[in-house]
Amino acid sequence: MTTPELPVARTCPFAPPELHPRLREHEPVARVRTPSGRSAWFVTRYSDVRTVLSDPRFSSDRAKPGFPSLSAGQTGESMRTMLGMDAAEHQAARGAVLGEFTLRRVAALRPRIQEIVDGLVDDILAAGGPVDLVEKLALPVPSLMICELLGVPYADHGFFQESTATLFARETPAEVSAAAFDRLYGYLGELVKVKETEPGDDLLSRRISTGTHDHTYLVGLAFLLLAAGHETTANMISLGVVGLLQNPPAALPPSAVPDAVEELLRYFSITDTVPLRIAVEDVEVAGVTVKAGDGVLPSLYAANWDPAAFSSPSELDLTRGARHHVAFGFGPHQCLGQNLARAELQIVFETLFRRIPTLRLAVSVDDLAGKEKASVYGLRRLPVSW
Repeated sequence: MTTPELPVARTCPFAPPELHPRLREHEPVARVRTPSGRSAWFVTRYSDVRTVLSDPRFSSDRAKPGFPSLSAGQTGESMRTMLGMDAAEHQAARGAVLGEFTLRRVAALRPRIQEIVDGLVDDILAAGGPVDLVEKLALPVPSLMICELLGVPYADHGFFQESTATLFARETPAEVSAAAFDRLYGYLGELVKVKETEPGDDLLSRRISTGTHDHTYLVGLAFLLLAAGHETTANMISLGVVGLLQNPPAALPPSAVPDAVEELLRYFSITDTVPLRIAVEDVEVAGVTVKAGDGVLPSLYAANWDPAAFSSPSELDLTRGARHHVAFGFGPHQCLGQNLARAELQIVFETLFRRIPTLRLAVSVDDLAGKEKASVYGLRRLPVSW
């Protein structure tokens, strides 16, 4: 049997690649080949994915030899962030900023999120359709919020959005990706330097005020939060709108929005194989021995469409209310900003469909261009009218 090659592009925003269900049923822990030519294990069943993501025998340390990558010619060794830490080191790094993303903290931010969304919808209505909802709503909402949280000037949003998109596109040549990384890392390095002498009221300044911060690590933290804090939520906003337009609920009152958001997160699973791992000792998973030093690619998408965990998983059921999905990952590395992402998604969907109830796609679904080769799936443009 030919060894499958990853990543596999989605051919439709409403269904995973055919490889996912086939392997999940017949070979749930399967050998695959990455763009670097190395082999790794692809894990597709819900229970096994949760095991890999919570078992300390699978490391997130990108500096370990053989750590898997789904981008040809790129590695994750150039920047140390909590994403690549394990055990006590990871717990300490995460704990240092966890207070910025608690439910209580995010609840205090909701009025500001609402203000941002209302202003953007005002602009959309004033401009008249058709408009690109990616440009006019999906990107600005999380970009504005993460800029305010980190103290990054929003005037520079075009620069960091372009840089992040370049880094997340797996087909980007290594030298182009490296140049984009250097530009964004350099920009954030200068920003942290300014805050070290002129602190403000933001997450980075609060870390500096402890008097124990490490400059290099703080730049890496800013990089991680800025990139992850807007690209993921922006993609979920655009895909979520399409999902709601193609499968309109009979009603979507505010009380129904949280369940709808959870189902949209499960259904689209935009960060399919982002949580990469490497085994640090021999581990048996679903009857397969994963050797120490083997790369492991847990598929969040395949797990979220596993019929053993979700009944009729291919159906978008906005009333499902199943919050045990792994769209935000699982275990100690579960997405730090998930509370903020949920709040942004809930407010955007409730506001958009309340204020523009006749919203519709301005093109056919088949004409929507997806980010097939990006590490975070989404839409390049979303033309809508009303």
